[in-house]
Amino acid sequence: MSTLNRSEAQQRADDIAVFNRELARLEAEQVLSLGDDQRASLHAHQQQLLASYRAAFDIDHDSQARQLSLGMRIASFLGALALAASLFFLFYQFWGLFGEVSQVAILLAASLGSCVLTLWLSRRDDSGYFSKLAALLALTCFVLNITMLGQIFNITPSDKALLPWAAYALLLAYACQARLLLAAGILCLLAFIAARVGSWGGLYWLSFGERPENFLPAALLIFAVPLLIEQRRYEGFAVIYRVFGLLALLLPVLVLGHWGEASYLDHAPALIEGGYQVLGFVLSVALIWLGARRGWADVVNTGLVFFVVFLYTKLFDWWWELMPKYLFFLLLGLVAVLVLLVLRRLRSRHGLFAGVGQ
Repeated sequence: MSTLNRSEAQQRADDIAVFNRELARLEAEQVLSLGDDQRASLHAHQQQLLASYRAAFDIDHDSQARQLSLGMRIASFLGALALAASLFFLFYQFWGLFGEVSQVAILLAASLGSCVLTLWLSRRDDSGYFSKLAALLALTCFVLNITMLGQIFNITPSDKALLPWAAYALLLAYACQARLLLAAGILCLLAFIAARVGSWGGLYWLSFGERPENFLPAALLIFAVPLLIEQRRYEGFAVIYRVFGLLALLLPVLVLGHWGEASYLDHAPALIEGGYQVLGFVLSVALIWLGARRGWADVVNTGLVFFVVFLYTKLFDWWWELMPKYLFFLLLGLVAVLVLLVLRRLRSRHGLFAGVGQ
């Protein structure tokens, strides 16, 4: 058990529940019957495993516990957002009442204190709810620290602030296994790399969004992280890296497929748009194939969603003005049915999409 993480322990507990339900069905159908000694030994072994998992990982041992955990996660998320907003407005409400030295001292104390609190809770909070809440507060304090110190000392705003924000968010995410903070860190890192690429292209750093291609290098880097660095110990982290990397890749391709003037390429906008539309279809199909081959349901789902989006936008360009509206939407519905039939056939013949949605 020492080699398991929380996700694997939860999966094992879920497998035990499924096994017991299927065993009860088989016994009711008189297909299988366990002796009293076998049943007692099996029950004792399962209870021992579940007790050790609950003690080590605070897993959900039944459906009721799972529902309560979902409610606790929602409450923790909303509470963290509310406390972070309260802290933010508290600083701005009374900030002008303090002198410069006091302001710097308050900022440093808030950042250090929230960091220490987060680390302390992460070692004592088995559920992780309170440590993640404290981690979001710590990130808020750190962002306020950088922002307000820049204002106090009249430092010109720069994209360089995004890098320490990203680093701190990622450190807190790995310390507390907080996927929300991982997403925040990835967004900061994406913005920093895109701003750097935009600056190298002659743009002011705040204008990096005017050139969607600025996000493409960051997208490839983010997607490659779980391939280069093992994420098995951290539940859901690899999925977040892959999904955010794909969003940063496919959204710019979608935008450029209809806004060729925003490209760095020195060609006619219509040619650029056509090229990116073709690239969008190719990437979507390649991602569906890659996700199916590697067993990445998140990659398959993302590829499917963008394939449908690319297809629907292309159909809109072709036929919206030419067809009556009822006929256009009928066509969209028929296309959706066709996509379902194709995917169903592929799934039944090759088993490519058996893991999608699970």
